[in-house]
Amino acid sequence: MHGQDFKRALYEVLEDTGKRRVAARTLRHTLVFLILANIVLAVLETVPAIRATFGHHLRFLQLGSGFIFLFEYILRLYVADMHPPLRRYGPVWSRLRYAIQPDAIVDLIGALPLLFVLFLPNQAVTVVVILRLLRFLKLARYSPALRSLISAVVAERKALIGSSMIILGVILLAATLMYLIEHSVQPEKFRSILHGIYWAITTVTTVGYGDVVPVSNLGKVVGSVVMLMGYGLIALPVGIIASAFAREIHSRDFVVTWSMVARVPLFEDLKATEIAEVAKLLQAQSVKKGGTIAEKGDVADRMYFISDGEVEIKLQHDTIYLGEGNFFGELALINQTRRTANVVAYRDCQLLVLEADALQQLMDRDEALAKKIMAEARERVAAGKKVLGELAEEELQQAGVYASAEDAREEPELLFQEDSSPEKGPAK
Repeated sequence: MHGQDFKRALYEVLEDTGKRRVAARTLRHTLVFLILANIVLAVLETVPAIRATFGHHLRFLQLGSGFIFLFEYILRLYVADMHPPLRRYGPVWSRLRYAIQPDAIVDLIGALPLLFVLFLPNQAVTVVVILRLLRFLKLARYSPALRSLISAVVAERKALIGSSMIILGVILLAATLMYLIEHSVQPEKFRSILHGIYWAITTVTTVGYGDVVPVSNLGKVVGSVVMLMGYGLIALPVGIIASAFAREIHSRDFVVTWSMVARVPLFEDLKATEIAEVAKLLQAQSVKKGGTIAEKGDVADRMYFISDGEVEIKLQHDTIYLGEGNFFGELALINQTRRTANVVAYRDCQLLVLEADALQQLMDRDEALAKKIMAEARERVAAGKKVLGELAEEELQQAGVYASAEDAREEPELLFQEDSSPEKGPAK
């Protein structure tokens, strides 16, 4: 393997792009396990009995993990100039720009404990413990839900700052009132407004430790009002984050779905609004490992998008596998022939299904859309694009069966003839 090919393969594994999904998934799971194990070890190492018994082994494991995280960081810097947004900056500036991105900074934090232990073994004990625990931030790279939550918080930062100002204002007002009311009654508990702020915070957050409480009747009334207000004040930022998180998840799912539909050659010439209309027709379907998705001989009246998992397509001369983000059955929407292969779930799958009837109803409502889709379908069929049953060339290329359309035409023995039974023909 040439140097550039090795670098490309390394980039695809580290960034989970391309066809090396098994290797990328294995690396991702290994790093997640290593991050969680490091957090647990960092906590256990603070227990005196465990540290006395297993201290040497724990330090060995922490050093080994540190070398792995440092090596990962170096490799990510090495392939940084292959990121599409950074390629134009050249090998040096692309790496510098990558190094200041949040993900890269978090990776550096994961590697810093090793550097501190090697170069400052005695002076940086507290810093090392904190940095080891901060390795949990690396989980954000591998958790779409956590990244969506962070994006939701960032998107609603102005609203959260506003709600925080309201909460701080209520705390300051409550602390001032309680100081004025209770200072003469309990001078040791409410010596200043600062002491009143402590009471206000514990009251507004509904914690109520009970070490500082009002004793006067007016103070109890103010305390009751503050406690009731606390429920609404705490719910304010929670509601903002919850609604933003739900919106972020919905937006992410829509973008992923839209991009999957846009990749299908049958729809690639459609406008963005038309692709969005097609995406709305998709229905979710879950299939357990080993479950049958489509059987040979069934009417091919729907196409499938794989949002998660992997499917196995058993052909007459070969077996191919399609993973997350791929599709199959494109031409089945128009040429509703009999399926020529069995399709089963190689792993647990989450599928998005586009039925021919639903697409036909949309085409009936939009004549221009119908003309575009039918014209593309006729062109693809006339050009001999239909191979391996309902799988088109692009679907085979995404599975790694063919590197190009020329490769498909060089394999005539794999071509299947279109079902000529009179019961089925092209959809009108």
